[in-house]
Amino acid sequence: MVFSCENLCKCYGKVQALEDVTFSIQPGHIVGLLGPNGSGKTTLIKLANGLLTPTSGAISICGGPVGKESHSLVSYLPERTSVPLWMTAAQLLDFYCDFYPDFRRDAAEEMLRSLGISPRQRIRQMSKGTREKVQLIATMSRRAKLYLLDEPIGGVDPATRDYILSTIITNYDPDAAVVISTHLIADVERVLDDVIFLNQGRVVLQSSVDDIREREGKSVDQLFREVFRC
Repeated sequence: MVFSCENLCKCYGKVQALEDVTFSIQPGHIVGLLGPNGSGKTTLIKLANGLLTPTSGAISICGGPVGKESHSLVSYLPERTSVPLWMTAAQLLDFYCDFYPDFRRDAAEEMLRSLGISPRQRIRQMSKGTREKVQLIATMSRRAKLYLLDEPIGGVDPATRDYILSTIITNYDPDAAVVISTHLIADVERVLDDVIFLNQGRVVLQSSVDDIREREGKSVDQLFREVFRC
């Protein structure tokens, strides 16, 4: 098991962000963490990355607790650009090489070349879409066991979305798992193996994409719209 939660709860004061969340994710799977805004997706990803502490319950990464050892197993892409804007693309790769022994610099440099992004260009000089590509390249160039991607295609054009999804598919280890948190279901559905629906901090569905299509006779996007209809 790459990633599992058991009776996981998280409260911010009196506000319950996650309640009794239980699921598991197998290696080799790309999983969509899907839900409306405020459903707890980002909270769950931050808990798995050790940025927040559970109120109760447990999280397991490759059979162990979240902590110093799990940090070497998880590659995390936050929703917002988190890399220093003064860095060049090459300096960002230097940074990743220093911190992560599993970082594949040759893979990252090849992706930069394929996109025509100069290693000497500063991140602050890049467009929003290019910044997101560079940050994703750095995230996916690690040989991690679990990739946690929070809204990796939010706010970028359709061509950029296609590139990002292609990068995700072709650059993760088949023994690893990828979790993609997004509300853009139609754009990511084609790359997903499984989905987890979150609503108001609770898991309301965990299923393979194939089972949804066979059982419901619908796409994941259609089922999502039905489940979360206002």
